Amino acid sequence: MPLPRVIVTRPEREAAPWVQQLRARGLHAVALPLIAIGPCSDPAAQAALAQARARLDAYRAVMFVSGNAALHFFEENPAPALMGKAQAAIKTRAWAPGPGTARALEQAGVPADRIDSPAPDAPQFDSEALWRQVGAQVQPGDRVLIVRGSSGTEPGPAQGTGRDWLARQIEAAGGQAEFVAAYQRGAPRWRADEVALAQQAARDGSLWLLSSSEAVAHLAEALPGQDWGRAHALATHPRIAEAARAAGFGDVRECRPALDDVVASIESGA
Repeated sequence: MPLPRVIVTRPEREAAPWVQQLRARGLHAVALPLIAIGPCSDPAAQAALAQARARLDAYRAVMFVSGNAALHFFEENPAPALMGKAQAAIKTRAWAPGPGTARALEQAGVPADRIDSPAPDAPQFDSEALWRQVGAQVQPGDRVLIVRGSSGTEPGPAQGTGRDWLARQIEAAGGQAEFVAAYQRGAPRWRADEVALAQQAARDGSLWLLSSSEAVAHLAEALPGQDWGRAHALATHPRIAEAARAAGFGDVRECRPALDDVVASIESGA
């Protein structure tokens, strides 16, 4: 049985290397980003971000929810100036929920020995796995900054997300969780050919590679009334799989978000 076409729905900057890697494994992959990423446009968010950058040493740790969070947080202030070994007095740790975010931090100049993330063989790369690695660092009175994206509407954390769960763990340990938006998320603006691709992929056996619950919501908004009963999805987290099933996807499988696991799951399901 031939392998399905894979629809990579990550934001554009992340989708391109995924498409390239999947094609290198012999898979037919195309990018159809379901989240648009850009700098924060809200002046209050920009001011809060500048303040957080300037006072990094006030935090026990800074948690970056994604590679985009690291990229936009450090885009105007190279990491060595904020977290480099030259400032040995600063004890701030950088927390990453997965290897992709850890790589983005290293590329931004954060020393590898300042980065904490789940083990490469962890069952999942998420806030829960991260907390098992870093929970012991938090002492009563510690402040932890969570660098996230904003939809441009919510002033604080999105309820029900992994980052919201992490904030509760920090507070239960006696710490204080604070949020800052380093970038802005939004729904993509599709061209006519992209709309046609999405409609076709809903019924032709293509496999939607889903890495965000928000992306699933954007897909439903972009194609209102679309029947997803014949659509196939591969979700990289149980929360995402739940969102896909709620959206009406007829076939939803789960796997770890690492490339090898994604490829193995695609090949085993063909």
